[in-house]
Amino acid sequence: MPSSSSPSRRRYAIVGTGHRAGMFVGGLLDAHADDGEIVAWVEPNPVRAAVHEARVAAKVGGTRPVYHPDDLEKAIDEQRVDRVVVTSVDSTHADMVSRALRAGVDVVVEKPIAATADEAREIALAVRETGRDLTMTFNYRYSPRNSALREVIASGEIGRVLSVHFDWALDTVHGADYFRRWHRQKVNNGGLLVHKSSHHFDLVNWWIDAVPQRVFASGGRRFYGDDGAHAQGYEPTEGERALNEQGVDPWFLDIEKDPYLLELYGPEAQAVDGYVRNRSVFDAGITTEDTLGLVVEYAGGAVLTYSLTAYAPWEGYRVVVNGSRGQAVLEVVERGSVEFGDGRAILDPSFTEAFAQDEVRPQGERLVVQKHWERAEVRPIHNVGTGGHGGGDALLLSDVFRGRDEPDPLGRAARLVDGLRASGVGYAGNRSLETGDPVRLVDLGLGIDLG
Repeated sequence: MPSSSSPSRRRYAIVGTGHRAGMFVGGLLDAHADDGEIVAWVEPNPVRAAVHEARVAAKVGGTRPVYHPDDLEKAIDEQRVDRVVVTSVDSTHADMVSRALRAGVDVVVEKPIAATADEAREIALAVRETGRDLTMTFNYRYSPRNSALREVIASGEIGRVLSVHFDWALDTVHGADYFRRWHRQKVNNGGLLVHKSSHHFDLVNWWIDAVPQRVFASGGRRFYGDDGAHAQGYEPTEGERALNEQGVDPWFLDIEKDPYLLELYGPEAQAVDGYVRNRSVFDAGITTEDTLGLVVEYAGGAVLTYSLTAYAPWEGYRVVVNGSRGQAVLEVVERGSVEFGDGRAILDPSFTEAFAQDEVRPQGERLVVQKHWERAEVRPIHNVGTGGHGGGDALLLSDVFRGRDEPDPLGRAARLVDGLRASGVGYAGNRSLETGDPVRLVDLGLGIDLG
């Protein structure tokens, strides 16, 4: 392993040490140990920081100090940091990213770029003023299935893209999880139109290589909360009744059954800041929407119709791309059903062994291309990987930590403008939800030419 003084081995500070930080920590400990090392944690809760620190210490030894976010600049200076990775709550991104850039280091920021348009504008201004590098982490671009669709569209075989229809289903485990934790309050993340859907909008922008211009949105919180559809005269299903007879609430996330979550969010961590990771999804006061639909108009004439459901019985997505010469359809089932037959409550969504394989809707993916006047063809999806986001996480981390010697023909590495365009669709959608009118991205004043 190269020494820490090697110019090719960067010194990293991790800002925010919740669950999401684990992907970056793992990357720097394993596949990218030669590319960088973690030298500092920036986190207000020392209990959570200690969980990641123990993992690093067990692997490489030594100790890394924990700094409060107020002392970000001090951490950068004292630990001679080269690059900061920001995985903190979305509403803190503008402050953390802008300060790090102005302290003279490059930044890797987990999507979304920021929770609001005003906060995104602050980051864009800091990038322009400092000239430092900002890397966005849109890992879904790197998933082989999504790359395969990009290749089909870029080849021109379905012609010029005229319309896209995109349905995304989050199930009663993953979707519900956004309503148990800090994401339940829209002020923290801009709602699912920004926090989750920026993934999806970035995919469409990238797939069709076009710039979003105008957005109309509709939707709201329809299912979760104390006044949602589930609470209004709801009759439990047979499966729910059976589980409740065993004393198990099928909507409850039991973090005591997950050692990692228990370390990060258990009683010891709660005692520091009062954050409860597993609140009821049917509490009063939840402000994040769970049912969303958008129409997005693009420069060049393409139109996107998009829907997001956060309480589906299965998880996955279907995208239909209509071109002047034909159509491409990508169907992905990430989880065919959610079943609990062993009398236990819900585990963390990443623990897929808790879920049954559905025979009618089996886990898998299929890309179908059909040109006008021809039969449909199933296209192979090559280099299918394992791990998060359909194998995309590992490929993303390679670009983030190691970079490329040669250009990527798919253009998967995301720039500042990509983050602004993707989140900008969400910001415009939120404004449309508030006003009932279509909203142009140019009117958001993001401080950069979106064209």
